[in-house]
Amino acid sequence: MKMVGGEKEPSSAYAPKTKGGLIAVDETGTRLYFLTLLEFMPMVMQSKERRTKAKEALRSKILDAARTLFAQRGYEAVTMREIARQISYTATALYYHFPDKETLLRELCETDFRSLSDYFRRLGRILDPVERIRKTSLAYVNFGLEYPQHYRLMFMTPHPEPHPDQYRIERGNPDEDAYAFLHTAVQEAIAEGRFRPELKDSNLIAQIIWSGVHGLVALHLTKTESRWIDWRPAGRTADLLTETLLHGLLRKTPT
Repeated sequence: MKMVGGEKEPSSAYAPKTKGGLIAVDETGTRLYFLTLLEFMPMVMQSKERRTKAKEALRSKILDAARTLFAQRGYEAVTMREIARQISYTATALYYHFPDKETLLRELCETDFRSLSDYFRRLGRILDPVERIRKTSLAYVNFGLEYPQHYRLMFMTPHPEPHPDQYRIERGNPDEDAYAFLHTAVQEAIAEGRFRPELKDSNLIAQIIWSGVHGLVALHLTKTESRWIDWRPAGRTADLLTETLLHGLLRKTPT
């Protein structure tokens, strides 16, 4: 290599061009790599992305383990140490992501209720509010049976209820709040005169519908292993249940 301005400059023989940098060989035969900023930054970004993905994957793993344990044994009976042991991590690693069990529960509830809301969102395109109520009821049953551990924790496991202000879900926003999605459809149906004239309480109607489909899901999650009853398919039951509920609530049209 030759000297330029008091510094060594790689000769053309020992400094082949690379994509954005140079390679040189010094007097000892050591290969020297010269990286430009354009080469170095993508490496840094890729490393950061890998760390972010690994962190998100671990948080998801923690939430899945906690959901299962809470649903199986109850929130109060499960410790953070048990959750860590379930995924073969130390309690210290768990506390790095969640400082306490209450914070873990709050994120778990928020994650699962967002999942239910996402399940409903595609139904928002249905203009007829009664048809939207019908489809929402059936989607609710499908969600509960497709994600039984989510459902058990959300609706069948006693646990402290975080204050609404602690959630990042906007209460009353049908795009984020699953109950608000159903309630909004009921309000629209009342405004259009679709329900019996004496039924003016939108929360009452929404909760009647919710109670019906919740009962169906709860029974199928807890009792269908029993040999005492010849259970009918959940989908068939859900269809008839929804039709029966709406038949009792809707205004009768003249024949």
